[in-house]
Amino acid sequence: MTFYPTDRIALFIDGANLYSASKNLGFDIDYKKLLEEFRKRGLLVRAYYYTTLAEDQDYSPIRPLVDWLDYNGFALVTKTAREFTDAQGRKRWRGDMDIEIAVDMMEMAGHIDHAVLFSGDGDFRRLVEAVQRKGVRVTVVSTLKSQPPMTSDDLRRQADAFVELADLAGIIGRPSRAASLPRFIQGDSTNHERDMDADA
Repeated sequence: MTFYPTDRIALFIDGANLYSASKNLGFDIDYKKLLEEFRKRGLLVRAYYYTTLAEDQDYSPIRPLVDWLDYNGFALVTKTAREFTDAQGRKRWRGDMDIEIAVDMMEMAGHIDHAVLFSGDGDFRRLVEAVQRKGVRVTVVSTLKSQPPMTSDDLRRQADAFVELADLAGIIGRPSRAASLPRFIQGDSTNHERDMDADA
Protein backbone atom coordinates (compact mmCIF):
# COMPACT_ATOMS: atom_id res chain seq x y z
CA MET A 1 0.00 0.00 0.00
CA THR A 2 1.38 3.39 -0.98
CA PHE A 3 0.58 6.10 1.54
CA TYR A 4 2.29 9.40 2.23
CA PRO A 5 2.81 10.68 5.79
CA THR A 6 0.66 13.73 5.03
CA ASP A 7 -2.21 11.71 3.55
CA ARG A 8 -5.64 12.35 5.02
CA ILE A 9 -7.15 8.85 4.97
CA ALA A 10 -10.68 7.51 5.33
CA LEU A 11 -11.65 3.86 5.54
CA PHE A 12 -14.95 2.59 4.13
CA ILE A 13 -15.61 -0.94 5.40
CA ASP A 14 -18.47 -2.94 3.90
CA GLY A 15 -18.94 -5.14 6.98
CA ALA A 16 -20.75 -8.08 5.37
CA ASN A 17 -18.38 -8.15 2.40
CA LEU A 18 -15.24 -8.03 4.57
CA TYR A 19 -16.67 -10.67 6.94
CA SER A 20 -17.31 -13.06 4.02
CA ALA A 21 -13.90 -12.45 2.49
CA SER A 22 -11.95 -13.01 5.73
CA LYS A 23 -14.01 -16.12 6.62
CA ASN A 24 -13.27 -17.51 3.16
CA LEU A 25 -9.57 -16.98 3.87
CA GLY A 26 -9.79 -18.59 7.34
CA PHE A 27 -9.15 -15.65 9.65
CA ASP A 28 -11.05 -13.01 11.62
CA ILE A 29 -10.37 -9.28 11.37
CA ASP A 30 -8.86 -7.71 14.48
CA TYR A 31 -10.39 -4.25 14.18
CA LYS A 32 -8.10 -2.74 16.80
CA LYS A 33 -5.04 -3.78 14.74
CA LEU A 34 -6.73 -2.54 11.55
CA LEU A 35 -7.24 0.92 13.04
CA GLU A 36 -3.68 1.01 14.40
CA GLU A 37 -2.24 0.00 11.02
CA PHE A 38 -3.92 2.82 9.14
CA ARG A 39 -3.15 5.38 11.85
CA LYS A 40 0.52 4.63 11.13
CA ARG A 41 0.05 5.32 7.44
CA GLY A 42 -1.09 8.94 7.62
CA LEU A 43 -3.77 11.08 9.25
CA LEU A 44 -6.79 8.82 9.70
CA VAL A 45 -9.74 11.19 9.39
CA ARG A 46 -12.54 8.61 9.68
CA ALA A 47 -13.06 4.84 9.71
CA TYR A 48 -16.59 3.99 8.61
CA TYR A 49 -18.05 0.55 9.27
CA TYR A 50 -21.30 -0.35 7.48
CA THR A 51 -23.61 -3.17 8.50
CA THR A 52 -27.24 -4.18 8.61
CA LEU A 53 -28.91 -5.35 11.81
CA ALA A 54 -31.86 -7.73 11.99
CA GLU A 55 -35.17 -6.13 12.86
CA ASP A 56 -37.21 -7.40 15.84
CA GLN A 57 -34.34 -9.51 17.13
CA ASP A 58 -33.30 -9.06 20.76
CA TYR A 59 -29.84 -10.54 20.21
CA SER A 60 -27.74 -10.67 17.09
CA PRO A 61 -24.32 -12.38 16.88
CA ILE A 62 -22.94 -9.19 15.36
CA ARG A 63 -24.17 -6.94 18.21
CA PRO A 64 -21.04 -7.26 20.44
CA LEU A 65 -18.81 -6.31 17.48
CA VAL A 66 -21.04 -3.37 16.56
CA ASP A 67 -21.00 -2.09 20.14
CA TRP A 68 -17.21 -2.46 20.38
CA LEU A 69 -16.65 -0.61 17.09
CA ASP A 70 -18.98 2.18 18.18
CA TYR A 71 -16.90 2.83 21.32
CA ASN A 72 -13.46 2.33 19.75
CA GLY A 73 -12.91 4.86 17.01
CA PHE A 74 -15.20 3.69 14.19
CA ALA A 75 -18.03 5.70 12.68
CA LEU A 76 -20.78 3.10 12.67
CA VAL A 77 -23.43 3.22 9.93
CA THR A 78 -26.29 0.73 10.34
CA LYS A 79 -29.71 0.08 8.92
CA THR A 80 -32.37 -2.54 9.48
CA ALA A 81 -32.17 -5.75 7.48
CA ARG A 82 -35.46 -7.18 6.28
CA GLU A 83 -36.37 -10.80 6.82
CA PHE A 84 -37.74 -12.88 3.96
CA THR A 85 -38.24 -16.56 3.13
CA ASP A 86 -36.27 -17.99 0.21
CA ALA A 87 -37.46 -20.55 -2.36
CA GLN A 88 -36.40 -23.41 -0.06
CA GLY A 89 -38.47 -22.02 2.81
CA ARG A 90 -35.44 -20.82 4.80
CA LYS A 91 -35.46 -17.50 6.61
CA ARG A 92 -32.95 -15.04 5.19
CA TRP A 93 -32.05 -11.40 5.68
CA ARG A 94 -31.74 -8.77 2.97
CA GLY A 95 -29.96 -5.45 3.22
CA ASP A 96 -27.02 -3.82 1.54
CA MET A 97 -25.18 -0.63 2.36
CA ASP A 98 -24.08 0.47 -1.15
CA ILE A 99 -25.95 3.78 -1.11
CA GLU A 100 -24.71 4.69 2.36
CA ILE A 101 -21.10 3.96 1.36
CA ALA A 102 -21.46 5.95 -1.87
CA VAL A 103 -22.96 9.01 -0.15
CA ASP A 104 -20.33 9.08 2.60
CA MET A 105 -17.41 8.62 0.22
CA MET A 106 -18.64 11.40 -2.06
CA GLU A 107 -19.16 13.71 0.93
CA MET A 108 -15.70 12.94 2.31
CA ALA A 109 -13.92 13.36 -1.05
CA GLY A 110 -13.25 17.06 -0.43
CA HIS A 111 -11.64 16.35 2.95
CA ILE A 112 -9.32 13.39 2.21
CA ASP A 113 -6.43 12.43 -0.05
CA HIS A 114 -6.82 8.66 0.10
CA ALA A 115 -9.91 6.45 0.43
CA VAL A 116 -9.55 2.79 1.36
CA LEU A 117 -12.55 0.69 0.33
CA PHE A 118 -12.90 -2.71 1.98
CA SER A 119 -15.15 -4.36 -0.60
CA GLY A 120 -14.78 -6.15 -3.90
CA ASP A 121 -18.30 -5.28 -5.10
CA GLY A 122 -18.21 -4.25 -8.76
CA ASP A 123 -21.12 -1.85 -8.19
CA PHE A 124 -18.59 0.52 -6.62
CA ARG A 125 -16.58 1.01 -9.85
CA ARG A 126 -18.45 4.20 -10.83
CA LEU A 127 -18.17 5.54 -7.28
CA VAL A 128 -14.40 5.01 -7.31
CA GLU A 129 -14.15 6.75 -10.68
CA ALA A 130 -16.20 9.74 -9.43
CA VAL A 131 -14.08 10.10 -6.28
CA GLN A 132 -10.87 9.88 -8.32
CA ARG A 133 -12.08 12.78 -10.48
CA LYS A 134 -12.16 14.84 -7.27
CA GLY A 135 -8.45 14.11 -6.77
CA VAL A 136 -8.73 11.27 -4.25
CA ARG A 137 -6.61 8.14 -4.60
CA VAL A 138 -8.55 4.93 -3.97
CA THR A 139 -7.20 1.62 -2.66
CA VAL A 140 -9.48 -1.42 -2.78
CA VAL A 141 -8.97 -4.20 -0.24
CA SER A 142 -10.55 -7.56 -1.05
CA THR A 143 -9.52 -11.02 -2.20
CA LEU A 144 -8.88 -13.01 -5.35
CA LYS A 145 -7.76 -16.04 -3.34
CA SER A 146 -11.23 -17.14 -2.19
CA GLN A 147 -13.36 -19.57 -4.18
CA PRO A 148 -14.94 -17.89 -6.05
CA PRO A 149 -12.86 -14.68 -6.03
CA MET A 150 -14.69 -11.87 -4.22
CA THR A 151 -13.31 -8.96 -6.24
CA SER A 152 -14.76 -7.55 -9.42
CA ASP A 153 -12.17 -7.20 -12.19
CA ASP A 154 -13.70 -3.84 -13.19
CA LEU A 155 -13.28 -2.50 -9.65
CA ARG A 156 -9.65 -3.66 -9.50
CA ARG A 157 -8.86 -1.95 -12.80
CA GLN A 158 -10.49 1.30 -11.69
CA ALA A 159 -8.78 1.51 -8.29
CA ASP A 160 -5.40 3.20 -7.95
CA ALA A 161 -4.22 0.18 -5.97
CA PHE A 162 -5.57 -3.23 -5.07
CA VAL A 163 -4.54 -4.97 -1.85
CA GLU A 164 -5.06 -8.70 -1.47
CA LEU A 165 -6.77 -9.26 1.89
CA ALA A 166 -4.89 -12.54 2.38
CA ASP A 167 -1.63 -10.54 2.41
CA LEU A 168 -2.93 -8.52 5.38
CA ALA A 169 -3.84 -11.57 7.48
CA GLY A 170 -0.61 -11.36 9.48
CA ILE A 171 -1.09 -7.63 10.11
CA ILE A 172 -4.82 -7.17 10.83
CA GLY A 173 -6.00 -10.74 11.37
CA ARG A 174 -6.28 -13.37 14.03
CA PRO A 175 -7.15 -17.06 13.59
CA SER A 176 -10.82 -17.66 12.98
CA ARG A 177 -12.61 -18.44 16.24
CA ALA A 178 -15.17 -20.58 14.44
CA ALA A 179 -12.40 -22.87 13.24
CA SER A 180 -11.49 -23.77 16.81
CA LEU A 181 -15.05 -24.31 18.03
CA PRO A 182 -16.87 -27.65 17.90
CA ARG A 183 -18.98 -27.95 14.75
CA PHE A 184 -22.34 -27.89 16.56
CA ILE A 185 -21.45 -24.49 18.08
CA GLN A 186 -20.09 -23.08 14.81
CA GLY A 187 -23.44 -23.54 13.09
CA ASP A 188 -25.41 -21.70 15.75
CA SER A 189 -23.09 -18.74 16.13
CA THR A 190 -22.44 -17.93 12.48
CA ASN A 191 -25.68 -18.73 10.64
CA HIS A 192 -27.19 -15.27 11.01
CA GLU A 193 -24.15 -13.41 9.70
CA ARG A 194 -23.69 -15.93 6.88
CA ASP A 195 -27.32 -15.53 5.81
CA MET A 196 -26.95 -11.76 5.82
CA ASP A 197 -23.71 -12.01 3.80
CA ALA A 198 -25.38 -14.11 1.15
CA ASP A 199 -27.86 -11.35 0.42
CA ALA A 200 -25.76 -8.25 1.06
